[in-house]
Amino acid sequence: HMSLVVIGLEHSKAPFELLERVTVADADVGKVLSELSALENVQEVALVSTCLRTEIYAVVDRFHDAVDDITTLFAQRAQSDRADIDEHQLVYFDRGVAMHLFRVASGLESAVPGETEVLGQVRRSLERSSEEGTVGPVLTNLFTHSIHAGRKVRVDTAIARGTTSFSYAAVELAAAHLQGDLSGESVVVLGAGALGAGTIAALVDERRTDHPREVVVINRTEHRAQEILAGLESTVPIRVAQMEELSVELQHARLCISAVETETPLITEEHVAQRQGSPLLIVDLGMPRTVERSVGDHGDVVLLDISDLRSAVEQAVDERRSEITAAEAVVAKEVDHYLEDQRGRGAAPIVVALRERFEAIRVSELERRSGDLASLSPEQRDAVDALTKSLLAKLVHEPTMALKEGVGTSRGERLVEAARLLFGL
Repeated sequence: HMSLVVIGLEHSKAPFELLERVTVADADVGKVLSELSALENVQEVALVSTCLRTEIYAVVDRFHDAVDDITTLFAQRAQSDRADIDEHQLVYFDRGVAMHLFRVASGLESAVPGETEVLGQVRRSLERSSEEGTVGPVLTNLFTHSIHAGRKVRVDTAIARGTTSFSYAAVELAAAHLQGDLSGESVVVLGAGALGAGTIAALVDERRTDHPREVVVINRTEHRAQEILAGLESTVPIRVAQMEELSVELQHARLCISAVETETPLITEEHVAQRQGSPLLIVDLGMPRTVERSVGDHGDVVLLDISDLRSAVEQAVDERRSEITAAEAVVAKEVDHYLEDQRGRGAAPIVVALRERFEAIRVSELERRSGDLASLSPEQRDAVDALTKSLLAKLVHEPTMALKEGVGTSRGERLVEAARLLFGL
């Protein structure tokens, strides 16, 4: 029997340090997917890894063995005790998997409810696992439906208004720390990926009243930073600086937001050692962290990270309670559609086989008796044909319904086995 499972670690259940250790960098996704698909119980597999969650979606043969194997792999990646992973991971199967992924894609499981980045991340997960050849019809269908549900939630409800994205929340948090005022200050943004681009957009958003004096963008590949600037309409001056100029830029900055993906910290003590007395706020959005912890010990530096974002987010959540309820209703409905679709697909092969078997018997019997029917007129022959057809349809109707309704349940499996045995399918 095939089961659908998701096994993961995410921000609401797992400690920050553990999440940090299991995060899969974009460059490693292929390697991790091929390790997973090599497990003997795993038929299809996809990986969703964002800064606040790492989850493995799989179609598996033996549920418990598969969960065991995947958890072991998690523990190895985290170089952590198996018990530690067991304690903090989430595990859902079958219907629960759809419910969970649809909620993730809709932004209902995000630290910032309704945030828009996660939908792109789910889409990217499907693309990556398709490229690596580790997904088949079941996961492709699940992910495609979840992306549709995520879009529908954002169209049908107002969950995505206001501080929706992670990057917007980070800028809000920083502004609040600076007494709500960024105006006239220099802000350094490290990173020009999706998160970096979102952060820059949030800083120069025309709805803000406290625009910084300038935004300095530093990225490992300079042309990527230039591309982003080309696509932004901003009244705030934005310029690109090089990685080597980070120390100098930080001397003049009041705020630095690090929104980059890196295995080792990019901002170190040396970068702030030269600072003279003027305060600097650094917000680290990286996962793993991109700023050395000790940077925060420097006299005039305040260092905040993703875990500090949570309290800022609680407020946004309170303002959006009713929209969250509306979004949950949309998700529940979409999950039902998906499951109905699944039932039809799951029952299809056995139902088709059953009908073909009956039809073959009907046709061969008519042929065998063709001598007896030779004296009938063409009209009478058609009548006999129609009668046998409708008899057959009536006979097949009940078993078909029972098979369709049982899909995905142990009763359904027993019925499929019984049908195979009874009718020699």
